[in-house]
Amino acid sequence: MRKIAVTTAGGDAPGMNACLRAVVRSAIYSGFEVLGFEEGYWGLIEDKKTRMDVRSVSGIISWGGTILKTKRCEEIKTKKGIEKAATVLKRNGVDGLITIGGDGAFRGGMELYQASRIPVVGIPASIDNDIAGTEETIGFDTAVNTALSAIQKIRDTASSYERIFIIEVMGRERGFIALAVGLACGAEVILLPEIEYSLTKISQELKKGSKAGKKSTIIVMAEGAGTAYAIAHQIKDLTNYEVRVSVIGYVQRGGSPTARSANLANLFGHHAVKVLTKTKSAKMVGWERGQIVVRPLEYSVRYKKEIDRNLYKLAQILAI
Repeated sequence: MRKIAVTTAGGDAPGMNACLRAVVRSAIYSGFEVLGFEEGYWGLIEDKKTRMDVRSVSGIISWGGTILKTKRCEEIKTKKGIEKAATVLKRNGVDGLITIGGDGAFRGGMELYQASRIPVVGIPASIDNDIAGTEETIGFDTAVNTALSAIQKIRDTASSYERIFIIEVMGRERGFIALAVGLACGAEVILLPEIEYSLTKISQELKKGSKAGKKSTIIVMAEGAGTAYAIAHQIKDLTNYEVRVSVIGYVQRGGSPTARSANLANLFGHHAVKVLTKTKSAKMVGWERGQIVVRPLEYSVRYKKEIDRNLYKLAQILAI
């Protein structure tokens, strides 16, 4: 193996640049040439590349986003797109590919390996933390802390006005951010796409809490758990309490990575290069029980990561 390629695909996550830096410098340290394909799989299909060296990743460890840029690519989901990407890799003499991203990036990487037989290593980077095969993804801790900081400020207002606040965090299909944030901020209610809930029962609990002396309430919900403003209207109708909505939005995907996200990126990036030099198939790196693990890339595609219902129950117990 003499030349490897790296790309960042799908949604950006804080720590992607730190991971790129670790990949490039670890590869160069090991004597490899590194090509960076810009704008994710779209750039790979279009052969939009840049040669990366030690200086090209200087100073980026604390930057949000990705210097290689990223772009949604529908074509990579087609046989024609996969074949075009595989041809580009072969034409450029690439001996191995590292793809940094979420489940979409991993699916594309798996199909690229099957079409080209060029080894692929996936690095899980997603604020949603929804990739099977790893307990944590690059960017998740940063997104949680960004949301937590905002909620702590909103709670001050909620207490001052004695109101209910519904705070929507990111997570269209999965509730990992909402659960982690809700538990950390002491939210009275957490709404997740994975767990059914009754607004009638929630409203009854809110009334009970008010009678017991609770002056304000924080409801943390994942965006995929419903429509925040509709839920606010329903709760107001059922309780006659003032309800406000705050949508945190894309701010959770930006900014400098926390030390935890940056260090996870460093570990993943360095280890991915080591794995790539030893494998002839498609692998992924992950984090489990305090250490790096390596699994077939197919694992992340085949299995669905489940929400920790014990943490959800704990949040309910502590919210009484």
